Amino acid sequence: MFVSIVNTPLDKPTTSITCRALLFDMDGVLIDSTPAVTRVWTRWAIEHGFDPKQVVAAAHGRPSLSTVREYLPNADAEAENREVERREIEDLDGVVLLPGARELLAALPEDHWTIVTSSTRNLAEVRLRAAGLPIPRRFITATDIVRGKPDPEPYLKAAQLLGFDARDCVVVEDVPAGIRSGMAAGARVIAVPTTVSSHELAKAGADWIVKNCAAISLRGVSGETMVLSIDKI
Repeated sequence: MFVSIVNTPLDKPTTSITCRALLFDMDGVLIDSTPAVTRVWTRWAIEHGFDPKQVVAAAHGRPSLSTVREYLPNADAEAENREVERREIEDLDGVVLLPGARELLAALPEDHWTIVTSSTRNLAEVRLRAAGLPIPRRFITATDIVRGKPDPEPYLKAAQLLGFDARDCVVVEDVPAGIRSGMAAGARVIAVPTTVSSHELAKAGADWIVKNCAAISLRGVSGETMVLSIDKI
């Protein structure tokens, strides 16, 4: 396996990682869309007679179609999902950039990172523009897959898109479903506690936990190998 780890002395939480690509989840990693997600899914849950807290928790980190199918197995899931997507596209209040995201993406070689999101392509592009982040030339959305997170398909396709083996990549995630997806693809996983607790992230199997993207920095590039530093929590 390509990824290697070199720990600094025990009194320092900084770790050096070598990898060929970083694969970023979007919501909760690069941007914060939690207020909008909560509003849209709370309204949807109430309309259909479900517990809003349960539905909002289930919606995080996986395609909205999966959540619709779970709660309305006998409904026209595609039509319901289009309505959810329409509401999410229209509700951008509170969609903001998370610390360190812009700086980290700007520092990385263009062909050595991409985004892997459970949002549809239309929604992802709208949110990235709202947050002022670049839209990758090639990235993976719910529109591009058959099986969403926690299935490994999204991260396997993202690595293939960049021309790398997923085992040579590092995933950056914020929820257990995404962590399991990255691990199942063979990648190592950095997790950020923006959506769930550090304990839950560790329990899901994250290799490293950092506060946010500001704790990840590019130290250098040699050929197709990137050397990163991360400041662990």
